[in-house]
Amino acid sequence: MCTSRLKALFRKFAPWGLGLAFVGLGCCLVGLPSRVAADDGAPKKTDSKEKAPKDTPPGKAKPTAETAPDGDSSEDDAKPAEGAGKKPAEKKEAPEKTAKSAPPVRIVPRQQTLVGKPDEVRITQGALKIINSKLQEAWRENKVQPSHYVDDHEFARRASLDIIGRIATSEELTKYLRYPAPSRRPQIIEDLLAHEDYPKHWGTMWANWLLGRSGVFGRGTYHDGLTVWLEDQFAQNRTYDKLASDLITAKGKNTENPQVNFILAHLGEQNAQGKRDQEGQFEMVPITSRITRLFLGMQLQCAQCHDHPFNNAVTQKHFWGVNTFLRQVEREGTPPAETMRAMTYPVLTLKENTKANSEGLVYYEKRNGVILPTKATFLDSPKPTDSASIARREMLANYVTGHDNFPRALVNRIWSAFMGVGFTTPIDDFNEQNTPALPELLNGVATEFKQYGFDQKRLIRWICNSDMYHLSYSANRTNEKPEVNGLFSRMQLKSMSPEQLFESLMVATKSEATESKDSKQQLRATWLNTLVTSFGDDEGNEVNFNGTVVQALLMMNGSDINTAITRAEKGTVAVAMARNKGVPARVISDLYIAALNRPPRSGEVATIVKKMTMRLKDKEPIAPYQDLFWALLNSNEFMLNH
Repeated sequence: MCTSRLKALFRKFAPWGLGLAFVGLGCCLVGLPSRVAADDGAPKKTDSKEKAPKDTPPGKAKPTAETAPDGDSSEDDAKPAEGAGKKPAEKKEAPEKTAKSAPPVRIVPRQQTLVGKPDEVRITQGALKIINSKLQEAWRENKVQPSHYVDDHEFARRASLDIIGRIATSEELTKYLRYPAPSRRPQIIEDLLAHEDYPKHWGTMWANWLLGRSGVFGRGTYHDGLTVWLEDQFAQNRTYDKLASDLITAKGKNTENPQVNFILAHLGEQNAQGKRDQEGQFEMVPITSRITRLFLGMQLQCAQCHDHPFNNAVTQKHFWGVNTFLRQVEREGTPPAETMRAMTYPVLTLKENTKANSEGLVYYEKRNGVILPTKATFLDSPKPTDSASIARREMLANYVTGHDNFPRALVNRIWSAFMGVGFTTPIDDFNEQNTPALPELLNGVATEFKQYGFDQKRLIRWICNSDMYHLSYSANRTNEKPEVNGLFSRMQLKSMSPEQLFESLMVATKSEATESKDSKQQLRATWLNTLVTSFGDDEGNEVNFNGTVVQALLMMNGSDINTAITRAEKGTVAVAMARNKGVPARVISDLYIAALNRPPRSGEVATIVKKMTMRLKDKEPIAPYQDLFWALLNSNEFMLNH
C-alpha cells in the first residue's frame, strides 16, 4: 500500500484509534501481542447482558463445560502464553483467611467418531489411546490443567495451516461445518490429508529442512527441483524409511534425479587434487552432520574436532566413522557462485567412485595431536557380514533407517511442527543433557510409527485426532510457564512460514483465481525472496520465521496486497459487496470468514458499523470495506497460527 494511501487510511479511521485497534493492527505496528484477537488483544469479560456465542475464539470468554477440559473457570484461563507478549497487570487479591489447596485437575476427554476403513480406524484408536492416556497421566501427576478446547472454526483454520499450508477457503469452511458433529473434525482431517495441497506443502517443508533457505541450493532451480520430487513422493504417500534411503543413496544428474541435490548441497571442502585417490573428492563434513541431525536427531558435528561435550556416548570416532561411508561421492559440474546476480544453474551429476578411498579409512586428529584412523563404522552398530557386496551409502542408509532414533527423530520433528514444541529443544539433538520430555510417550508413538510402516499421513492423523491438538493456546495459571510446555497442555502460538503466509493471502484475497500458474510461481518466488532476505535464516539450517514489525510494514505497504484487495471484479471485497448487496453486517461477515476463518462477533460488527459512519465521506461505497479487509490481513490473528 503506497504511503499516501496509508496516511489517508489512518486519517479516515482516526476515530477508531491509531493502527485500527479493532482488528489488532495497532498491536501489529508495535510488536506481537500476547493473544490472537481482532481487537486490542486483551482478554475480555463476557458482558452479563450479552453472552458470548459458542464459537468464541480462545481467550475471548470463559470456556464452558462443553468446550473446556479445565475446571478452573477464572480469568486466568485467558492469560497469555509466557514469552508471547506482555502480560496484563496482575490484580491484587485480598489476603485469604485460610489457605486453599489447588483445585484438582479436571479432564474432559473429547467425544468423536473416527472415519475411514475399519483397519485404519483400529490403528488410529490404538495410537490415540497411547497419546491421550500418557498425556492425561502427565497432567494429573504434574497438577497441570489443560487449556480449553477450541471451536470448529479455530480448529479448521489450524488444521488447514498445519496439514496443507494455508488457511481454509470460505467454501471449504461451509463444507466442513455441514459434516455431522461427532465425525466433523476427523472428517476434516481426512479431507486435508487427501487434498492436492498436502504434497505441495510437505514437499516445501522437507525441501527447506533438507536444503535450507539460503545459498545456491536454498532457492532457485536446484531447490525447486528437489521440491517437485518431494511433492511426488508425498503424493504417493511414500514411506519415510524409503524416502530417507533414496536421499542418502541418490545418484545421477540433478535434472533427472533431483534427490541428488540433498547431498550435492552439503559436500563441504574439496580435498587437494593429489589426495583424492586416498581421501575422496570432498571432505563430506556438512552432509555427515546433516544426515544424523535430520534422520536421527543427533548433532554429530559437535564431535568433529573433539568428543561430544554434552553426550558422552558420542566421540570423534563416531563422526569420522559415519563420514567414511560418504568419501566415494564425486560431483561432475560446478554450481554457480553465490555472488552471481543473474544466476544460471548448470547440470550437476553425483557419482560413486569405488576406486577412491578404496581402503575405507579416514584419518582424524585428536585434541592432543595424535592422528588416528577409522574405517566406515556407524556409531556403535556392528559391521554387516556382507559389507563387501553393498555400496557404502546403501549400507549407511540401512544403518540410519534401522537405528532406534530413526522413528523417534521423525515423530519429534512432526510433533513439533503441529504443536509448536517438540519433546526436545532443539528437536534434532537427542543427548544425555537434552533428554525428551515424556519419553514413554515419544517411544510409544515412535514404536507405533515404525510398526505401521513409517507412514507420515498416519502420524499426522494420530496427532490431529488427539485431544492435545484441539486445545487452545490460552494459558492458565498452571500451564503458563515455559518449563511445562513439554506436557503439551496447550497449543503454542506459531508464526506462519513465508510460504504459509503467501498461500493464505492468495486464498483470502481470491488472487489464485486470477493468476496463471506461471505468474503465481513468479509472484511466489518474488515474495519469498523478499521475506527470506528481510528476515534471514539460520546459516542454511531450518528457519525459525517470526513475525516482526518489519513483516507488518512489508505487508501493509506491499503493492501486491493492495492490488489484490482493490481488485474490481473477482476480489474478495468486490465479491462480498455484490453477493450481499452492500448490507454492512453481511459484507463484514464475509470478510472475516475469508481472512480469519471465523464470523465476527456481534460486538465487533456493531463497533465496525458505528465507526464507519464516523469516517470522512468516501467516493466509493466499497472503500471502507477495502480498508477493513486490509486491516484484517495485517492483524496478528491472521498472521499467526493459533
